[in-house]
Amino acid sequence: MVSSRVDVAVLGLGEMGGALAGAVLGGGHPTVVWNRTAGKADALVAEGAREVAGVREAVLAGRVVVVNVKGNSVARELLEAAGDVLRGRVVVNLTDGTANEVREVAAAVAERGGEYLHGQIMTIAPGIGHPDATVFYGGSAAVYERHREVLGLFSGQAPLVSEDPGVAVLYGMAVHGTMWGLLNGFLHAAAALSDEGVEVGRFLEEAKSPLAALSAFLPSIAEEVDQGRFATPYGALRHHLPSIEDLARESRARGIDDELPEYSRALVAAAIGRGHGDDSYSRLVEHFRKA
Repeated sequence: MVSSRVDVAVLGLGEMGGALAGAVLGGGHPTVVWNRTAGKADALVAEGAREVAGVREAVLAGRVVVVNVKGNSVARELLEAAGDVLRGRVVVNLTDGTANEVREVAAAVAERGGEYLHGQIMTIAPGIGHPDATVFYGGSAAVYERHREVLGLFSGQAPLVSEDPGVAVLYGMAVHGTMWGLLNGFLHAAAALSDEGVEVGRFLEEAKSPLAALSAFLPSIAEEVDQGRFATPYGALRHHLPSIEDLARESRARGIDDELPEYSRALVAAAIGRGHGDDSYSRLVEHFRKA
């Protein structure tokens, strides 16, 4: 049982919203739920939640209003429809979108007298409440501290990364962008290995050390980017280029899509052409900064 019960309203009961509502309910907080489509609340109601028919009614019932819907345009529409009943409420918006969209939702809530936190969820629905799950938060530090117990029901890791809610969005996008780059690179490698008849699982087992070193290298890359200092005596771009060219040629020889290694080769070759051959791979951040 929680030490301080807080009335919580949950708007949106899709796969993720339902998991969030279940976490709040399981944490012992009085929980009111609303969903545009009927029937989504039945299981939660059976466990003790109260379903209401309208957004305003839901917001009136909750001191904390958790929002998880399809897009921030929908989130903003719902919260604007709640109107003056947002005054004195805390909105925790866990809806995906861009940084500016989230800032617009925050402004709409503030205009109506509410307080705001954005949360960027970094897990799938079954991971909600897991101690290793992460939700990045951005917004009011006072609200964050006041409601840390409720936020902790959603994830074991719940850092407030900025008082700007848009920064939390960028944190999430940074994780996802890194993930997709890693996954694409790994699947390209898997295609080459399996083309040769090598089991990918065996490769992972025997390549543990160099693969682990990749993530261990990220802090030094981050430091170079933060300081804007890229010159390096080891592992410079000119040493990367031959290996990337080999990978591209190997891909073509096997009939494997060479777009990914060719993209990397073009980036490195262009940087060397601009006189950065003795710089670290981190120098390529300048390419991605271009409009």
